[in-house]
Amino acid sequence: MNKRGHVLNAVLLAIGLGYILEPSGDVETFRTIAEVFVPVVLGALFPDVDTAFGKHRKTLHNLPVLAIVGAYPLYFGNLQWVWLGVLTHYVLDVLGTTRGIALFYPLWSKEFDVPFGIPVDSQYTDLMMLTVTAVELAGTFLLLKYAAPVVLEAQQTILPALQ
Repeated sequence: MNKRGHVLNAVLLAIGLGYILEPSGDVETFRTIAEVFVPVVLGALFPDVDTAFGKHRKTLHNLPVLAIVGAYPLYFGNLQWVWLGVLTHYVLDVLGTTRGIALFYPLWSKEFDVPFGIPVDSQYTDLMMLTVTAVELAGTFLLLKYAAPVVLEAQQTILPALQ
């Protein structure tokens, strides 16, 4: 996937996420979009920093980096949505290239891809990116609508019993 595709995916994802988190369509929705926009776009661009150092699609395209970025807001209290940008970057690089990424680098240098990945310069790159974005937004909606309430209810039931 090229930078244009990563940025467009992140922008669309931030707008969609804003409406999922705050569906009213008023000023609060746009405030939510603004809140998630910068972290998601930064996260979508971050893995390609490894083009300037290290090994591209290895150094910053792996699960240990995603874990660190995902844990970042737990320790520092900001950039809550950067992990989503990084994750979507990985998905687009796996699906939108024929090369894949080294998910377990530095432990294992093998690059993982899918057999139906498309070349970066394909005429179908934008269609693939839009499809991935739609699936990501649908998955996010379903997780927040159905899984999150179940987890919260379980926490409210289990945690007091353990104390």
